[in-house]
Amino acid sequence: MQETLGISKKGREVLSPPVIEKAHIRWMVQPDLGQVRRIEKECFEYQWTEEDFSNCLRRRNCIGLVAEAEGEVVGFMIYEFTKRRINLLNLGVKRDARNRCFGSQLVRKLIRKLSRNGRTRISFTVRERNLPAQLFFKSLGFKAVEILHQFYEEAQEDAYIMEYHIPWYKSGTSRARQLIGK
Repeated sequence: MQETLGISKKGREVLSPPVIEKAHIRWMVQPDLGQVRRIEKECFEYQWTEEDFSNCLRRRNCIGLVAEAEGEVVGFMIYEFTKRRINLLNLGVKRDARNRCFGSQLVRKLIRKLSRNGRTRISFTVRERNLPAQLFFKSLGFKAVEILHQFYEEAQEDAYIMEYHIPWYKSGTSRARQLIGK
């Protein structure tokens, strides 16, 4: 969950808990693309085109979800399945709907798709300068595992690969040893 910055009675900055609102998460359908594109423009300097969205969603292994609140699309997520992992391709939450846990609900839905016998991790790239996204994902258990130098050509910017592993899958942990009987 993402937290917001507030001011304490003593004048110091403190983290205040997010407002938690339940979202209805459902499959993304063609009529959602207008709202999704507006959210994309709010969130990112370099946006996906309508063609990017359409091409991605036509692929068999690519899925789009939206988060709805009060009948309005407030967030979206696009991901693809591979044999052993889930690649998060795009995630955005409307600016005026942030800090209400809609992004967390989308990502947690994705985490629930992991399994011991199949896909065991989620990975994605994030811009080096996108500290809010890095902190958001870190709060959900993701870790930066690699730096991709000058990954974003249009801005000559590095990226981090961030990953989430199902906790009991990590080799060498006591829980993993319990599961394999060692």
